[in-house]
Order: sequence, then C-alpha cells, then structure tokens
Amino acid sequence: MENVWRVRLPDVVSDPLEVYVNGVAQQPSVDYERRGRELWFRHELAGEGSLGALRWASMFFGVAGTYRNNDSVDVVYEYQGKRLVATGLELVPPQGGGNQR
Repeated sequence: MENVWRVRLPDVVSDPLEVYVNGVAQQPSVDYERRGRELWFRHELAGEGSLGALRWASMFFGVAGTYRNNDSVDVVYEYQGKRLVATGLELVPPQGGGNQR
C-alpha cells in the first residue's frame, strides 16, 4: 500500500480488535490493514494540527471556533478480561505531507 495513513497501536492492544474512525466501524482488509503495531488506512485521515497564535487568540476571546477536519481513530480491545477503548490515537501521515495531530 502506498500513501497510507498510519495509526500506532498501544502496546497492550491485541486481537481481536474493533476499529472506528469518527465513530464509524471500519472493516479489516477493506478500510485498513494491520501491520505489526500499526493500522494502515487506504483513505486520507485528517488531524487538526496545532493552532497558530491568531486562531488560538480568536477562540480564547470567543471571536471564532475551530472547524477544521479532525478524524479520530478509536480501537476497542480486550485486556486482562476487560473491554477497553484506546481513543484519539496519533495519526501518522504518508511521508511527504498531510495533516498530523
């Protein structure tokens, strides 16, 4: 897969797992592939990135909000008999560009 967006999994995550992007269930081999400790997505994921001083100030003073794309990848898994959720995992853009959170 070329130009893939990657998401690094926490060390305690093991199969089976459920993957969601913005609350929508993703299907293995259709929407993503698992490669070791990473999930590889075929479609672009957008992270909001850092806020500049002007955007931060405008939000602070209530002039404007922030409405950028900000995809959230969540993983549901089982650890020591408990069902857990890893939320807001780091988005790693393809080499050479893209938004990152």
